[in-house]
Amino acid sequence: MVTTQPVPHLILRTESGSRYLSLIGSNCWTFGRGDDNNFVLPDRWISRNHAMLQRVETGEFYLIDMGSRNGSFVNGRRVSVPVTLQNGDRLTFGQTELEFYAPEIDPLSDASMGGIDSQEFTATATLHVRRLISVLVVDIRNFTGMTRQIDENTLSEVIGTWFRCAGDIIREYGSWVDKYIGDAVMAVWIHGAQRVTPEEMIRIAHALSALQKMTSQLHERYPLPFPLKVGAGLNTGYAMVGNTGTGDRPDYTALGDTVNAAFRLESATKQIGVDVAFGETTYQYLKEAGLPPSLFQQHEVELKGFDGQTVTYAGSFDELDAFLNSINTSPVEKLLGGK
Repeated sequence: MVTTQPVPHLILRTESGSRYLSLIGSNCWTFGRGDDNNFVLPDRWISRNHAMLQRVETGEFYLIDMGSRNGSFVNGRRVSVPVTLQNGDRLTFGQTELEFYAPEIDPLSDASMGGIDSQEFTATATLHVRRLISVLVVDIRNFTGMTRQIDENTLSEVIGTWFRCAGDIIREYGSWVDKYIGDAVMAVWIHGAQRVTPEEMIRIAHALSALQKMTSQLHERYPLPFPLKVGAGLNTGYAMVGNTGTGDRPDYTALGDTVNAAFRLESATKQIGVDVAFGETTYQYLKEAGLPPSLFQQHEVELKGFDGQTVTYAGSFDELDAFLNSINTSPVEKLLGGK
């Protein structure tokens, strides 16, 4: 049955008229001049990769500026961190104006799927399966302190650049950014049915190291009051993984205790004064990948929402790099048999 009820969408205002841009079939849409964006906007004041719109499990939409030169604006106010959009908000990228509409409807109703028939609906409905995953949460340290010492334009460029570069690094090492949250990102790696290979763990370790190095270099590009640092939590376990995208364009998200523990482990690094905290299962897989037992010390921490003490293995980025430097070949070389 076809319905004419409204669905989440954007209205692009141009001199030649208005254009309807649907926001279904995915959880993430990018904007920019570059051809690799979901919505290509031929505006010379817009950056090649300008901004991103992300829908989370609650149905809310977030606008994230990706370090654009001229900024992204919501109702005339520049976006410096991910901001929740409200129905009817006006978005401005360069000299391009868009209007955002997201009526409150059941996300799995016929209306939310744009009136498609039942056969097509099966290709786009959320499908959850239990998978073995690793979840990485990386958070900028002392972000609030930095926001008090730099102007809004610089802040927007810094956090946007960090988000964009973090996404590039995570994709380079075989994953995707599941969430951009304030001053943090969450990435998910999906593994085989039974175990995680050493090559996969080394890839994730390299991604984490690269994220730290990228962050530490931002002060060389922007007038920051101090070099930025990050903290991270990495957890491995089973979780429900859902595909909310179309068959040719999957869009995954993960839910459950494995994900929640990764966030709590990242928070725990601040309590015990370290850079990185691994879940116990993650640590065992890292040991199989060659992590020396002398690196990363065992701690017992209380994780909010979890009963009793949780075992974590935590340490510094120097220890992480010492592990990676002890491995003679890169992840790609190992996968290719050292060639």
